[in-house]
Amino acid sequence: MAERDKPVAVVTGGRRGLGRGCAMALAARGFDLVLIDLHDDEVAHETVAALEAEGARVRFLQGNIADLDGHAALAQAAWDAFGGIDCLVNNAGVAPLALSDVLTLTREAYEHTMNINLRGNLFLAQAIARLMVAAEPLGFARSMIFITSIAANHVSVAIPDYCISKSGLSMVAGLFALTLAGHGIQVQEVRPGFIRTDMTTAGEGSPTEAIEAHIAAGHVPMNRWGEEEDVGRTVAMLAAGDLPFSVAHPIYVDGGYGIRTA
Repeated sequence: MAERDKPVAVVTGGRRGLGRGCAMALAARGFDLVLIDLHDDEVAHETVAALEAEGARVRFLQGNIADLDGHAALAQAAWDAFGGIDCLVNNAGVAPLALSDVLTLTREAYEHTMNINLRGNLFLAQAIARLMVAAEPLGFARSMIFITSIAANHVSVAIPDYCISKSGLSMVAGLFALTLAGHGIQVQEVRPGFIRTDMTTAGEGSPTEAIEAHIAAGHVPMNRWGEEEDVGRTVAMLAAGDLPFSVAHPIYVDGGYGIRTA
């Protein structure tokens, strides 16, 4: 493999929301970026332009991580973009199709969420991990970061499929962590709390009012929404190797929401 003077990060779901926040923070830390997203549109072009303005080289790949048959080609295209991958940010995810409880959850809604949030992330991570393991390290920190959620261990009865998908993805992070640690690849899990993104503030059925009421009631000690850059800066710190002797333990970006109190 040819020598590179900058590390390369791949961010799934990278065109907006948490993915964009992660990509921007990684660019600020000196990474070149490969963005994978379902939509190649004006939003994607604006994100690419913003990253390039930060000095990053950027390659955008349109792809659906729910399409397992396309993973091998997608992973290879991401690898070939800049001659290797040093960090994979498994960020792509969707909100539930509809609010329900376990008595009304439909098979279609469950499969839609799981195919992207869990199944897609698992097997794309597998495809890229195999490439990383087979390659000679170039001296950059190597990592794989899974974006889960406080829903991984907080039961929210109105979004059972989402909770199950994020709980499962947390276990996936642990499995990859133990498998890859001996190869010099750190695997981390980041658990965001209430983050202001399109998923939480836009469209019919968005939980904006409920979250704002939750914050106002004092359940978030820092008394504010989280922002995309809060998650992004955490991911960039991990990708840069700033926690060199930590693996797999969930890192909460939740303003203190998850602190146990008496």
